[in-house]
Amino acid sequence: MPSLRNLTISSILAILEVVNAQETVGFGPAFSLGPVSSSSWIRESVTTLVLPDIPSPSADRLALWAGMGTSGGDLIQALAVSFADPNANCGAEVGQWCTWASTLKGTQLGGEQVPANPGDELTMHYKYNDSTGNYDQSVAINGSIVSTLSTDDGVAQGWGTAVECQDDACKSSVPAHRYLSTKIILDTADASFGNTLVLTEASSSGLTTTDGGKTWAVSTININAHTFTD
Repeated sequence: MPSLRNLTISSILAILEVVNAQETVGFGPAFSLGPVSSSSWIRESVTTLVLPDIPSPSADRLALWAGMGTSGGDLIQALAVSFADPNANCGAEVGQWCTWASTLKGTQLGGEQVPANPGDELTMHYKYNDSTGNYDQSVAINGSIVSTLSTDDGVAQGWGTAVECQDDACKSSVPAHRYLSTKIILDTADASFGNTLVLTEASSSGLTTTDGGKTWAVSTININAHTFTD
């Protein structure tokens, strides 16, 4: 995995439990932030993934996601996944992605799965709900919400993107892609949060804060093209 700094130890163990069920799992380029200082946590985040073409050759289970590791050992991760048979998974046609709101809690929980096209703008929004103690998650395609999920996760401690392959997808090439208008809002200001940034085969327009470290923004995250070799 490109960087586990943004995940709690229990989140890592949960991921490895799922990973071990697969023959091959790999991680490519990433933009990663965290953990937040012990006095704060991530209250809300939003980012928009511009979907690239599906990987070549087409293979099962290549996932793009932006996620948050939490104190409860969970991974909040809205997904865009390329499947060998997309119609069987979300009713998509060949060349389309399947996308949905999702949280890894030892097992994978998810909202409705829907098709999405290359070039679509996929907005992933996570927000802590004070009345329930859950994170409310939504996925929108070109501005219209298509999938939602609410889960009890503790509090989020880090944020990052991922290019994840499983099994045959770990022999594929993934096109370059980008995330737009990313905003991460902390519960209280952490001026050092920006120092945790790790770029792996990625670049950005620059991470900034205008309120002393409570709200962090980056207009463009560029994820490089990547070829997996298992």
